[in-house]
Amino acid sequence: MKVEEGWIRAFIRYLQVEKNYSLHTINHYERDIEHFCQFMDEHTCHSFTDVTQLFVRSYLTALHEQSYKRNSVARKISAMRSFFHFLIREKHIDQNVFAQTHLPKKSMKLPTFLYEEEMLQLFEAFSGEGPLDFRDRAILELIYATGMRVSECSQLIVSDIDFHIGTVFVTGKGRKERYIPVGSFAIDALSEYLNDARVNLLKKGNGETKHLFLNYRGGPLSDRSIRTIVSKRVQQANLHQHVRPHDLRHSFATHLLNNGADLRVVQELLGHEQLSTTQIYTHVTKDRLRDVYKNHHPRA
Repeated sequence: MKVEEGWIRAFIRYLQVEKNYSLHTINHYERDIEHFCQFMDEHTCHSFTDVTQLFVRSYLTALHEQSYKRNSVARKISAMRSFFHFLIREKHIDQNVFAQTHLPKKSMKLPTFLYEEEMLQLFEAFSGEGPLDFRDRAILELIYATGMRVSECSQLIVSDIDFHIGTVFVTGKGRKERYIPVGSFAIDALSEYLNDARVNLLKKGNGETKHLFLNYRGGPLSDRSIRTIVSKRVQQANLHQHVRPHDLRHSFATHLLNNGADLRVVQELLGHEQLSTTQIYTHVTKDRLRDVYKNHHPRA
């Protein structure tokens, strides 16, 4: 399948250059295609031109027998459908055998979030005055204040923060750009970090960097490191639950809606392309309202 390997590489370049997909999404596409290629090898199917709808049904049956979750199956079908569509565009094949494949309905998992009291407990747990303490406080305040993704946070440079009008310039998925307002608590935390802590961290590095958040060696802080920082700070706050950095994003959206924000405004702030992606938070707010009603209404 040496020819087909070239087709796969061309498809990956297409996702990178023309579609501007994130590295995370591209890696998923590549793994899903490789998984299908492995199935082809195991069943002596030597070329994408030989794949039939019957073969696709056999593949889906194998996924079911291996107990793949519906969301994983839907993602694999979507990846292969896009890949075969690309092959037709490049005139390598004549038919997209995945075009009529039914996507299983995705299971809806409600996002986990922290209540406002728990967020306050998290921020009040900061007591240190070292450079890393100021940095970590600024990171958590900024993510909660803006709802940005961890990957977006790790890519920020100093000039992305406008302290005069209180906004941050964010480059999101598909390199889509947006401005997000930043609250006074996050602005204060960022000011403290930039005025002293970042300068001290920068001295430990080998050169100048424009990245906003730095590691203890003075280099750019990776998204993986930010996840580790959040986990560490949650443990220090004695919050008796597992909290991921993405849960701060969920908390941002949920608290806005709980306090009367318009759903489309929240969609814009989160950088969601589809309103349906944001609507999952309305389920969270309804559950919250029901709990409040049951716990506080005298005749609930």
